[in-house]
Amino acid sequence: MSTWTWNDLDTRAVDTARVLAADAVEKVGNGHPGTAISVAPIAYLLYQKVMHVDPADAGWLGRDRFVLSIGHSSLTQYTQLYLAGFGVELDDLAQFRTWGSLTPGHPELGHTAGVECTTGPLGAGVSNAVGFAMAARKEQALFDPDTRPGASVFDHHVYCVCGDGDIQEGISSEASSLAATQELGNLVLIYDDNRISIEGDTGIALSEDVCARYEAYGWHVQTVDFTNGGREYEEKVAELFAAIEAAKAVTDRPSFIKVTTVIGWPLPTMAGSEKVHGAKIGAEEVARLKTRLGFDPDRSFEVADEVIAHTRRNASERADAYRADWDARFQAWADANPDKKALLDRVRAHGLPADLAAHLPQFPAGKKSTRAASGEVLSALADHLPELWGGSADLAGSNNTTMKGQPSFLPADRGSKDWTPAPNGRTLHFGIREHAMGGILNAINTGLTRAYGATFLVFADYMRTPPRIAALSHIPTIFVWTHDSIGVGEDGPTHQPVEHIASLRLVPGLDVIRPSDANEVAEAWRIILGIHDHPTALILTRQDVACFDRAPGSGFAPASQMAKGAYTLVDASSGVPQAVIVATGSEVEVAVAARETLEAEGIPTRVVAAPCLEWYAAQPASYKADLLPADAVKVSIEAGVTYGWAEIVGERGRRIGIDHFGASASASRLFAEYGITAQHVVDEVHDALRG
Repeated sequence: MSTWTWNDLDTRAVDTARVLAADAVEKVGNGHPGTAISVAPIAYLLYQKVMHVDPADAGWLGRDRFVLSIGHSSLTQYTQLYLAGFGVELDDLAQFRTWGSLTPGHPELGHTAGVECTTGPLGAGVSNAVGFAMAARKEQALFDPDTRPGASVFDHHVYCVCGDGDIQEGISSEASSLAATQELGNLVLIYDDNRISIEGDTGIALSEDVCARYEAYGWHVQTVDFTNGGREYEEKVAELFAAIEAAKAVTDRPSFIKVTTVIGWPLPTMAGSEKVHGAKIGAEEVARLKTRLGFDPDRSFEVADEVIAHTRRNASERADAYRADWDARFQAWADANPDKKALLDRVRAHGLPADLAAHLPQFPAGKKSTRAASGEVLSALADHLPELWGGSADLAGSNNTTMKGQPSFLPADRGSKDWTPAPNGRTLHFGIREHAMGGILNAINTGLTRAYGATFLVFADYMRTPPRIAALSHIPTIFVWTHDSIGVGEDGPTHQPVEHIASLRLVPGLDVIRPSDANEVAEAWRIILGIHDHPTALILTRQDVACFDRAPGSGFAPASQMAKGAYTLVDASSGVPQAVIVATGSEVEVAVAARETLEAEGIPTRVVAAPCLEWYAAQPASYKADLLPADAVKVSIEAGVTYGWAEIVGERGRRIGIDHFGASASASRLFAEYGITAQHVVDEVHDALRG
């Protein structure tokens, strides 16, 4: 338990954070000052009195995690990073929201030291916080299983500050429900209940008792009222400190603390108004604020030497104290657990076992869905990659994401007849919560383990933001999306993705991988596990597809060629193709069948498998020219919209796809009706050759 202390310099530091937030927005002319002003005591309390963080080592392994889910109030965090000495300086605050600054409009992972995740899309930070809390429990069970929870060097707390907008977003409800199921006692969610959004009083759209909702989820719930005004808010900070300490003592469920505030307090005339939510306050009101708080109204970015000396000394001394204890305990752990220490060193270095490829299954010629192949690969990897875990949005049997024989990551009382719980379980159960799943995965994948999550491809629309944030943040999250086309069949157009692959390819920094057969799936996993600076999307079939005979002399290239993104799967008999058919996923076998007909007709034809256009785009121009000769006609085939394929096949080329929605029928009937057939490919090649 921490000891409560507060003095006049702490009060002055809080007020300094308030005026810095006002000045930063006023200088740039835009931003969100109101919340940063009114929640400054909350943020200061966390950084200076509660959290275990080290300003000199922002990535310290034993640190607590802070998530600002109300990312538009980024100055709430930037001012505290400045006061604590994380590398943000006064000039950085003065350059808020400007080109090249350390203080962008919303916090960005990897851009500003001390920022744990990119926040801004409301509610996303709540899901990230749940992911951080799950990751902490997993890491303790993986690396230090013999130490009781709460006493391990891998234990830490997660503190998340959210607002009314976060509470309204569905993703926060999804994640909060799961947090209770997971009994995440290391998670503290602080809700800034200021009842103001852009449109004014939130009562026009938010009417439920939020505390009752969290109690119904199963959270430990407390309230603190900051609306008194005046200097007695210091007493309320002490009350909030006590609430946080009480929350930390509750270890079997997450904690929710509603702090009722007045947005923009202590602004003299504008506190409580939506006008201070998302716009500069105005010079007159800022001057009034400064006068009220005892600052010079004619000065901007005023920080007393004794204030910055106090806050940085306090943050440094606190860090030194708990680092000394933690470092000694960590060394004792390392000495007693050399194998676990070696595993930790490997995962921190983004290394993989040297013999990993030898453990990947090799699939014989035949028929197998790529989702089934993926499940077999995961099961084969389980014993060799203890840091790998993952699951599905209640579709484990359909997505094939369960490692065979592995228990579930669940509290002991949450198991079922089908799922065995274990602290170090490998199977994640997200429930039907695709959006929260994505945010949770992103948080997990910033840490010491590697996690994947799956659902049907059509439901990628329900979780569109997490892949984008993962790409923006350079997080290596593995998104697995199965049931990738009209091959879903009888479920009909609501479940048949047609535009999804093309739209995912538009996300900068997201590798979209659609393997053609089981051996490409195995190779895809090998490549994906070696990627540590951006996310990947693995797109898999529901239906069985051909598994090609890739033995030497078979005529088919080895699956290892897929690392190039597009490669010659089987070449023209003459070696110089007159036609080139480019296909992905389940359509590659259609291309191979079409080639057989065309070759029999005397038309030398090459089949190019193109599992990842992002990898292909990175190849040299010479490789692309050799793969797709300029004088050969080219036909693309993918069971989705044809958008984007013109760049591959060129002006003379033909694009076979589905630029409309599907229907409820068998997969074979749909492929026939919509021209995803070998004969249609042959006809298009003939037409192109006639030119």
